[in-house]
Amino acid sequence: MGRSVSYPSGAIVAFQVLEVDDDGDWDFEYEWLRDDLVERARAAFPSLDPHDGWRGREDHILMRNAYADFGVSIYGSLVAVWFAERDDGAYWDSDWRHPRTARARRWLSQIAPRFDALFGQYDCLGHMSNGEGVYRKRAA
Repeated sequence: MGRSVSYPSGAIVAFQVLEVDDDGDWDFEYEWLRDDLVERARAAFPSLDPHDGWRGREDHILMRNAYADFGVSIYGSLVAVWFAERDDGAYWDSDWRHPRTARARRWLSQIAPRFDALFGQYDCLGHMSNGEGVYRKRAA
């Protein structure tokens, strides 16, 4: 059974490809990609702070703010760059005292178009019954 790149449930997602010419350069290229994503996200969304964490086993959190995690997931050479509402204990503790979920969802909906324009190079057309995704490169 095939599969596609992982990303958190409910996330806004943009897709890219990590091009690695030599397998020995994979770690270097991935590190360069992470640094580039962090730099561009920080410039576009100044409320983000560095954060190194994981959502599950495949979704790497690179930055976060009071409402959302910004991260990256990779499968093969397909890269999912995503924003998702935070899902950690400190967030839910704060939400219990002062509800944040509605504000988080509003913030995500407001940034979605700019996020997609900054990070999206491919469109996901759908998924086949075996879980494999079908993607189309966007026109330049």
